[in-house]
Amino acid sequence: MRWLELSVKSPQEFVEPLSQIFYRYGHGGVVVESEGGFSPDEGESASPDAWVTLKTYLPMNSTARERKARIDLGVRLVAHVSPISPLMERELDEQEWQDSWKEHFDVLHVGRRLVVCPTWKEYQATAADIVLNLDPGMAFGTGHHPTTRACLEMLEEQVKPGTKVLDVGCGSGILSIAAAKLGASGVVGLEIDPVSVRVARSTVRLNGVGHGVRIVRGTLPHPDVTARGYSLVVANISARVVSKLAGDIVKAVADGGTLIVSGVIAGNRAGVEEALDSEGARIDRTAVDGDWVTMQASVR
Repeated sequence: MRWLELSVKSPQEFVEPLSQIFYRYGHGGVVVESEGGFSPDEGESASPDAWVTLKTYLPMNSTARERKARIDLGVRLVAHVSPISPLMERELDEQEWQDSWKEHFDVLHVGRRLVVCPTWKEYQATAADIVLNLDPGMAFGTGHHPTTRACLEMLEEQVKPGTKVLDVGCGSGILSIAAAKLGASGVVGLEIDPVSVRVARSTVRLNGVGHGVRIVRGTLPHPDVTARGYSLVVANISARVVSKLAGDIVKAVADGGTLIVSGVIAGNRAGVEEALDSEGARIDRTAVDGDWVTMQASVR
């Protein structure tokens, strides 16, 4: 497969809105590159006037044209209020694409025990570590994004031996795999994107949890998703999709169960809370990281 790299240069104050555009319509997350020339070890930081480069990647398939058009429209809208560069593009083959992602990801520790390790990195695990191996860039969900990281931290607290988990919009499969390795008795990962489904299934096998994790293509409602069948449901998607699917998401949570919702921009928080509340989910805890919000709710 060939890939299309899309990039734009922007002042730092417009990184968040552009990241949201790239995250929503790109495939594989967002890379943000800052200019060098300073030493954090010496207490130095990047100049506030320095521009940054944002990148995302699209598989050159039947969805590429529409995805690119939506990203281009978003970039043009931002350009009306800020001097940013035009959207730039270049084609990559499979190996170039994989190598471009490898430059940006390292071993990541999340919570008390979880360790996200790219497959090309060597890591000497301790007895307490729970290692999640994956190829960042192949599908969204690396642990580096605030929403994925917050979900991993909450899963570490909530998953107990015997917990049944539904992962809505599973992407790379990282949350499904984490749940299985934390002791869940059964995990269903639901994903609408065919590339992500293929990658998630491969990553599940790579981590040796194929006996406990089943990746299913589709969205809610789905015949393979049992109503009130999951003591823990996690949905790291977007405010719009969570609000739209709130009834079906909450319906999947067993009475007395827990729901974790993420991928929500702070400005959309109230709408998501209202949608969940109307379906009987009560927000118990909220984690905020920059402009991103993750909510934990109980269902009774």
